[in-house]
This record gives sequence, structure tokens and C-alpha cells, in this order.
Amino acid sequence: MESSVSQKIPVGVVGCGFFGALHAEKYAAAPGAQLVGLLDVNAQVAQGLAERQGVEAYARLDDLADRCAAVSIVAPAHCHYELASFFLNAGVHVLVEKPIALSLEHADGMIALAQDNNLVLQVGHQERYVFADFGLLSRDSAPRAIEVCRSGPFTGRALDVSVVFDLMLHDLDLVHQVISGSVVSVEACGHTVHGDYPDEVETKLTFEDGCVASLVASRLSQERQREMKLTYSDGVIEIDFINRWIKNSTNADLKSAFGENAQRGSIADDPLGYGIGVFLDSIRTGAPTVVTGRDARRALETALMITEKL
Repeated sequence: MESSVSQKIPVGVVGCGFFGALHAEKYAAAPGAQLVGLLDVNAQVAQGLAERQGVEAYARLDDLADRCAAVSIVAPAHCHYELASFFLNAGVHVLVEKPIALSLEHADGMIALAQDNNLVLQVGHQERYVFADFGLLSRDSAPRAIEVCRSGPFTGRALDVSVVFDLMLHDLDLVHQVISGSVVSVEACGHTVHGDYPDEVETKLTFEDGCVASLVASRLSQERQREMKLTYSDGVIEIDFINRWIKNSTNADLKSAFGENAQRGSIADDPLGYGIGVFLDSIRTGAPTVVTGRDARRALETALMITEKL
């Protein structure tokens, strides 16, 4: 495939559920992409979305791979390794939703395939773009403590994994972005209501620099909650992503994507669309992608440590 700036990149989406439909919509609206096909294990679901987008629904992976230069994998987590490996081996750039995989061995295999074939492998930790846009990743000093709560009502999605891989993984990635050291201690407890995996988990991570991160993730809550508190030596930064406010008593000059000072069309308004744009730019220009496979592997490793404690 030619990679000139003017040529649209032919892309496909594997997995046509709720989030797969969002990926398809973003590609269809992206000026640098041409959505050419969709695939889902449920042929009727794929056909319905394909008709709405005016593209073809495919039944075979190799048929879709023949049409695409890039693909989003938005299938259940246990399928990520098999699907990503297929497309990487076929010479197709891959954006895979988080988690990158469910084992470090599989994550390492995907990373190696992308490197060996000179392909882009990006992972869907979209919250990272919002964090960076605030300026939180530009601080020289690490926080002393982090408190996170991410919860919402039960939706029936992602029941092939625990809430650690479903919701908490977002925040594990963010924690690793502001704390460079390794996790030296893990405490965790969980609660299961639906299926075979915990739907609510609390964990405390202690890092080698002494920082403690306390995280709560639940898909059993009556209300949606997405809050983070970072305590630094010079003050506290608090963010409420649902009610859209940020409080800052530190010396950091943060940009707010919320309230009257927010810029129209900010990254916080559409992190998925921004991430897809980054993915396409990396393919077109060869620039390093923002959320790499190695980044996702680090969050996965911590998620597996929490799971072992559970």
C-alpha cells in the first residue's frame, strides 16, 4: 500500500458490537481513512452495521485482510492474540482494544510480530490522550499517592474477563505513566455477582519509590463514577471525568478540557477519535505511536499481579 499523505488508508473493523460500531463510525468520519469492511462472529450483526456504513460484511479473516492496510480489533479479550497475530502476519497494521492480551507470552508475541513485520501495533488505552492533554504527564515529580475510582452499572459486556481487565486497566496504564518505578507490593480483594470473574475489585499497589496507588473498579454500581486524586509534595490534583471538573493546588500549570476554559472539540470530548487519528498518522508517516504494545504489556503485567492476589 502506498503511504502518501493524500491517499486514504483502507481499514476494517473486527468485532461489531457496541465499541466496534464506534470504531467503524470514527473511521468512516476520518479524512485519512476509507472504511472498507467489517467482520463479526455474528454475521447478522456485521451485516447490519455494514449496511449502515455502506460497506461490505466479510465472513473470512483472510478476505478482510486482503482489502485492508489497517484494522481495529474490537472483539472479546480472549480473542485479541489470535486475531492480532493473524493480521500482523498478513502485513496489516493493528489497533487492538485493551487489554492487549490475557497473558504476557501472548503480548510479547504480538509485539515481536509487529516489530519483525515493521507494522504499527497500537493499543486502545484512550484515557492516556486526555491525561497528556491536561499536562499531567509533563510533571517532573511523581505523586506520593494516587486514589482512583471507576465504576458504573452492569451492562453485560466484557464478561469473559474480570473488571480488572475491563475497567481498571485504563487506570493502571495511567498510574504507570506518572510513576516510573516497579510495583513491589500488591493487596487486592474482589466480589463476583455475574459470571465467573470478579465484577468489583479494590487494590492497593505500592511502588519502589514509596508511592501508593489505591484503585477501585466496579461494574455493579448504580451510578457512573470516574474520579482520580493525585497527591504531590506541592499539592493535590483532583479530576472528576463524569461531572467534568479539575481542581489543582499544585504549582503545575494544567490545561483544563472542562468548563469555560475548555477548547471546543478537545481530546477529552472524543479520545477514541483522537486515538484513531494517531493510529492513522503513525501508519502514514512512520512516527512512533503513543500507546505502544510495551506500554500495554506493563499495564497487563500489573493486572495479572492483581488477579493472582484475587
